Amino acid sequence: MNPKYGKVWLVGAGPGDADLVSVKAVKLLKQADVVLYDYLVNKELLEYCSASCERLYVGKMKDKHTYPQDDLNELLVHYAGKGQNIVRLKGGDPFVFGRGVEEILTLIENGIDYEVVPGITSGVAVPAYMGIPVTARHVASSVTFVTGHPAKGKNSVDWQALAKASDTLVVYMGVSNAQRIANELIIGGKKNETPVALIRWGTYPQQEMLTATLETIGEAMADRGFMPPALMVIGEVVNFSNQLKPIIQSIKPQEISHV
Repeated sequence: MNPKYGKVWLVGAGPGDADLVSVKAVKLLKQADVVLYDYLVNKELLEYCSASCERLYVGKMKDKHTYPQDDLNELLVHYAGKGQNIVRLKGGDPFVFGRGVEEILTLIENGIDYEVVPGITSGVAVPAYMGIPVTARHVASSVTFVTGHPAKGKNSVDWQALAKASDTLVVYMGVSNAQRIANELIIGGKKNETPVALIRWGTYPQQEMLTATLETIGEAMADRGFMPPALMVIGEVVNFSNQLKPIIQSIKPQEISHV
């Protein structure tokens, strides 16, 4: 690696609850010269940074990117070129729908040292906080994590094939396509009455959940005015939410700012 450059740590910030971040992530935030953080990162984590640390929001929302990915990659190179220690703070885990690979390839191309610090992915933690296990004996022995928003120019997900391939489907970024996804899964062989949960702001105190079936999810969303960001869980495991106690008891839906 080029000795004139600083180092970049790609750090998983977890699903939202600031207490779910790793000890290593906290140590790195305390020593960082620059932190580039995402939309779904809990801003409480930035309180670990020193007073001199530069904090830059680089988050992405649907059709609203603060920085296009190529520009964000160049930002990492820019700051590393100053010989600084950079924490790229990413929601969830850097390697689970987090574009971590794209950023690392840019660092490798420029001879910049890097390290990945895993984080808890929302695909496991968010359902758990609502009393939903993604696997359970006699109910679900397999789980698939899938994006509901494939990259532009890439083939869409084969939902009909997934209908029979996995007991539980956990869909990231799928709210806007929820009814289309449900229809494809039904065509692929999943039962109309298969339970579905949409969980918004999972692991935050204001988390909220909408439950329905593949057949009724579109109507339920419209009636509730349910909007992203939310995770979609499909399968019989959703029924456990009626039996298991949610981790966060006081659910008070409200909007919060991440910028």
